[in-house]
Amino acid sequence: MRRRRVTYRPSKAQGAFSVVVGIVFVLIGLFVVIPGGFGIFGILWTLMALGITVMSGYQAFGKGYAGPEITIEEDEEPRRGVSSSPAPQTHDHIPSTSLDVKGRLEQLKELKEAGLLSQEEYDKKRQEILKGL
Repeated sequence: MRRRRVTYRPSKAQGAFSVVVGIVFVLIGLFVVIPGGFGIFGILWTLMALGITVMSGYQAFGKGYAGPEITIEEDEEPRRGVSSSPAPQTHDHIPSTSLDVKGRLEQLKELKEAGLLSQEEYDKKRQEILKGL
């Protein structure tokens, strides 16, 4: 198995929205919840809102934040004499992975057109499918 690591970082728009919403909750805590006589709850509300706001700002705009990491495992080229095709799925909600060659090539083309595969990945996988004929 070949592993590829991908990191995700929220967009600037997501980060800005989270910070604005967090500031609103901090202001509600400062001017409504604490003065409203909610005691320790008002203080906890405000501190949690402040913490979430600061963390959202750091995640979206901080230079040191890289985002959560996702590991994607990919199969290497199949060994000769060993079928690398998984068993067909029988559940209606899971698409079947036992497509014929034409179906696999069409599915591969759709993935490339959707931008999920590079030209190099497309060409390599297409050759693998055609070698299996």
